[in-house]
Amino acid sequence: MKKILIIASLALCCSLLASCEDFLDTKKYGAKTDWETQEDVEKALVALFSFNTNDSEGVTGRGITWFECCSDDMTVGRPQGEAEDIRNFRMSPSNGRDVKNNWKIMYEVNAKANNIIKMVPDMKLDQGYKSQAVGTAYFFRGFSMLWMVPYYGDDTNGGIPIILDTTPAAEIDSPRPAHVLQNYDQIISDLREAGKRLPLFSQLAPEEYGMPHKAAAWALAARAALYAAQFDAKYYDTVIEMCDKVMGLTGADKRELFDDGTDKAFANLWRKQQNFGCEYIFSLLGNAVDGPKFHGMSFQNGGWGLYNHWGYFQPTLSLWNAFESGDTRRDATIIYPGQTIRFMGRDIVFGSSSYSISSDTGMSFRKFLSPWEEADCKGKEVNSNGDNASNTLGTCLIRFADVLLMKAEALIWKNGEGDAEAKQLLNRIRKRARLPENSPATKAELKNQRRCELAFEFMPSRHLDMVRWGDAKETYAKPTQRVNSHWDYDLQQVVIDAPSNYDNGRTFDPVINQVFPIPVTAFNGTVNLTQNQGY
Repeated sequence: MKKILIIASLALCCSLLASCEDFLDTKKYGAKTDWETQEDVEKALVALFSFNTNDSEGVTGRGITWFECCSDDMTVGRPQGEAEDIRNFRMSPSNGRDVKNNWKIMYEVNAKANNIIKMVPDMKLDQGYKSQAVGTAYFFRGFSMLWMVPYYGDDTNGGIPIILDTTPAAEIDSPRPAHVLQNYDQIISDLREAGKRLPLFSQLAPEEYGMPHKAAAWALAARAALYAAQFDAKYYDTVIEMCDKVMGLTGADKRELFDDGTDKAFANLWRKQQNFGCEYIFSLLGNAVDGPKFHGMSFQNGGWGLYNHWGYFQPTLSLWNAFESGDTRRDATIIYPGQTIRFMGRDIVFGSSSYSISSDTGMSFRKFLSPWEEADCKGKEVNSNGDNASNTLGTCLIRFADVLLMKAEALIWKNGEGDAEAKQLLNRIRKRARLPENSPATKAELKNQRRCELAFEFMPSRHLDMVRWGDAKETYAKPTQRVNSHWDYDLQQVVIDAPSNYDNGRTFDPVINQVFPIPVTAFNGTVNLTQNQGY
């Protein structure tokens, strides 16, 4: 198969994207129909990645993370009325936080994918190239829908519009499917088709890293099926099937948990060297010029006076307490008062007199700090502009650990607690965390392992997990707690005080709040689109 789109690895480059203006014209929604050459197709393929740079803070920065701040894993680290509305389930269709961008931009990706699917098969190009190009489009059509569907569709309100053809903006007014399972069926179908057409990862040239491949399509299909299973348990079979495809890969394509044999294995997973290593299945490319800003929203506000970081989101005490004693993932995930971290060439004691905590919960996220460690990181590993937090760490959207956890969940929910294979899968997760390999394979353990393993990753979502398990109402009603500490000048160390409540709990209505309101801007020029009930 002819290698596809070497220039695709440059999808994060604004100058390249600027040359694709016709294909990024979102108002036309892919209406251009006079492609003639392979170059035309390559531009269209690059345009599929535009969500990663065009207002990337609103999509691959804070966009989804605003939704996630209502989980029990984190809070919003700054006073912000609209963010508090999200967290307290008072969100309105006109909420101005970056969540408004996801619907618009992902439907644009959907439209661009449709254009490729419709036009490329009839072009006079190499058949292998055409098949892979179309496979990439199927991947991103499924990808864009999976980005949105779990947040807006359910069994009460129905799904969200399914658009499978190039459609002018004024005509995108399809009725909502009666049930969200219609969306999941389409997503799984698209990702299956992508899996048939796409190459294996080993068949990509290094210049093509960041392009979708078979394992990425299968893993995301498993995620879609897992979300669908909350409405129909038959989808657990699809979860197992797709996870088995990924787990069955061999040779250069074999996926595995990263483990360097040290107690820092989980911490070392979050370094740029692992962007396309054995565990990362699909990542958005990072660089120090432009790209995903997700990691820039994840830790200390102000960067201890060394870097203008945003620090919008902070971990909760309940997340810290969720880790078992001896779990090496805890200190790799959360910065706790008194811990020492390296930041821009300095060893910083978090919460010390020199580097005090500006955190409403007394803690910060550590998982994505590696690009900021060295003194000369500015301009090399992170953007030299302190207002732009882009960095070299890729934003991993799905990794092998999630595949193991998804299959374990499907087995437990399908076969019952104590399932032998589920035990084996969870013990693989526990082993890397340096925990005893004594998994009971219960629902409670599965839920906690997902929480500890995947905390604060861009995807998947802790909040969506809580909703689909039916745990959101009870859990969110409990007060969110924070750490209190102070610097003892006599002892010259951080002293931990009694915890206190960040809030007194929140009211989650499963009938209304299991989905978010569709943004008001989505209704411009529509007749058939209906809002989710209660909003």
